[in-house]
Amino acid sequence: MPHNKTPRKLSLKWGEDILALTVFFLLAFIPFFEAVSRLFGGSGVPASPVLVQHLTLWIGFVGAVLATRQNRLLALSIKPLFRPDEDFHIGRWLAKNVSFIVIIMLMWGSFNLVQIEYQYPVNIAPNIPRWFAMSIMPIGFGLMAVQIFYSSFSNRMLRSVMLMMAIMWWFISLSDAFNDNTFILIAGSLAILISLYYGAPIFIGLGGIAGLLFWSEYIPISAIPAETYRIVVSPSLPTIPLFTLAGYILAESNASMRIVNLFRVLFGWIPGGTPIVIVFLCGFFTALTGGSGVTILALGGILYPLLRKEGYSDLFSLGLITVSGSLGLLFPPSLPAIIFGVTAGVSIKDIFIAGLIPGFILIISVAGWSILQERKRKRLVDKISLHDIFNAVWQAKWEMLIPIIVLFGIFSGFTTLVETAALIVFYVFIVEVFIFKDLKISDFPKIVLDCATLIGGVLIILGVAMGLTSYLVDAQIPIQLLGWVKSAVTSKFVFLLMLNIFLLAVGCLMDIFSAIIVIVPLIMPLGIYFGVDPVHLAIIFIANLELGFITPPVGLNLFLSAYRFNRDMPTIYKATLPFFIVRFIVVLLITYVPIISLGLLR
Repeated sequence: MPHNKTPRKLSLKWGEDILALTVFFLLAFIPFFEAVSRLFGGSGVPASPVLVQHLTLWIGFVGAVLATRQNRLLALSIKPLFRPDEDFHIGRWLAKNVSFIVIIMLMWGSFNLVQIEYQYPVNIAPNIPRWFAMSIMPIGFGLMAVQIFYSSFSNRMLRSVMLMMAIMWWFISLSDAFNDNTFILIAGSLAILISLYYGAPIFIGLGGIAGLLFWSEYIPISAIPAETYRIVVSPSLPTIPLFTLAGYILAESNASMRIVNLFRVLFGWIPGGTPIVIVFLCGFFTALTGGSGVTILALGGILYPLLRKEGYSDLFSLGLITVSGSLGLLFPPSLPAIIFGVTAGVSIKDIFIAGLIPGFILIISVAGWSILQERKRKRLVDKISLHDIFNAVWQAKWEMLIPIIVLFGIFSGFTTLVETAALIVFYVFIVEVFIFKDLKISDFPKIVLDCATLIGGVLIILGVAMGLTSYLVDAQIPIQLLGWVKSAVTSKFVFLLMLNIFLLAVGCLMDIFSAIIVIVPLIMPLGIYFGVDPVHLAIIFIANLELGFITPPVGLNLFLSAYRFNRDMPTIYKATLPFFIVRFIVVLLITYVPIISLGLLR
């Protein structure tokens, strides 16, 4: 038995990896082939948009399995949860057990949903029934449960207790013994909140609370996976894995150094030129990868030594990189903007246009503050040279074309947003492998799997958060909230100020993806009632949540920066506070001066 255990684990790992690579390749190739075949008058792939949407569902769940295996599911705590602890800790023990129970619950609900689809089959493409596409949900949750079961404890007794607790909850959920569900609802919610504090993944909290709420109303748990399926197969959502993959390829190549060199030549003659370079570079990569944490983790190791080498202080360097990591989410192809458009039914194209000026103002404000700080120091600056500028532009010309291609694809109408994302993936692949030769084809399995792991962590949050949102809508929470605000607030300006404060708190406590899914349906009716343009509301929302990432004491990027640079939290707070104040002022400006966002649209 001991001899067979390792080979089984290895074969399961290889199977998961091969499946992720295959699905990601098809996800990128089908829309790419559609765009190219249209150019040459071909017919393309039958039902390709629907296939690509369902491949997004697959990469989401396969990626979530990979993230579980690698202990990289998004959580409020940096310390990995699903591994044996040297000493018994009651909080982490509870978090592991709650996570296992919630995933088993979601697996069962997904299985019931697939059973219903199997009884009433509908084809999504020739010879491909919808139940087959949806089967990845119970399989994915099942594999995640297996990973958690075997990784959490090395002690067999603790594993047995975990299994017994899951069985016990199973009987409670099916039993009619409890006439009043209030006690279990409160106790369960409290256990989930404690588990989140001790490292349970964010989707466990959202899915667990949604499950308790549906159970208390005698609604089948399959309502959660049904909503997960609905949001994940949205037409625009495949852009998330595709643009993120393009960003990962660029981050793994030497593209960042070429872009740094270009910006240094362009801005090196200005006092504070290097910080300007970092601000623009971080904005560029954050817009492409869609995650500010990715920018800090991927580029922090390059940018921090660069600043320190040029004599910038430790606090200034830490603060600039941490704050710059959340710039760029207002620029195309920002994933939060896409998700907001999908959730709120607002034109994604309009959000992108509206975000250009506010995005540039945010970048210029941080860069301007950096220049102001550096004026106090006598620092040598580079001389401007047209020859150096030409050489730097020539070296980075292929990367500089990426934003142009994205904007052309989005606004020309020649390709859809998904096809544009797929074209960017193949463009970046060709540039970095065959033109610059920074990467080898053998490097791509690791890059794709790392990207799939991040995507899985994001999409699984979106999916289960949609289940919680569905309950809130069914319970008429938005209508009740609207009624309360109507009676308590009469001024549009007071409403906007309350919205700023509320969104900052949300940005501290939730990741931007789940915040969009859960919060947007609540605030959209309020915004419409007070006469706030939906596109302006999108910019306010994203700008506030960008700021929430660096809001003390629990902004997510503050933790990531402390983790990346091995600093304590008070040091990070001190480093980021001046930049936070600057950005807060700009966010208020964006909120109260709508023409900044809506000017280009009008």
